[in-house]
Amino acid sequence: MFEQAAIAVRDEKGFAELSAKIDAAFSAQDVDVFLSRAVRKKIRIRDLEGILRQGLLGREAAGIYASLPASDQGLTRERYLTRVETVSRELRERYFKAYALY
Repeated sequence: MFEQAAIAVRDEKGFAELSAKIDAAFSAQDVDVFLSRAVRKKIRIRDLEGILRQGLLGREAAGIYASLPASDQGLTRERYLTRVETVSRELRERYFKAYALY
């Protein structure tokens, strides 16, 4: 059975700040707005770098992400994609364009 290796966070402050922004975007009261903004800007929801470039997680999020070491960027991407997959089926269907692989 697959077991994920534990990777230590090197830049805890930056990682925590970016994680908080991700969690806020996917909070129950804000996820609808976040997904609608992604659809309006024609960004696939799984494209974290595109989401960051367009400022959907805040203006400073792209700079924080760029300053993280590669291992922390990978952990951030993994955290983001995990949150993407926890969105309810109802919202996924409503924002099909953001979730579609086109």
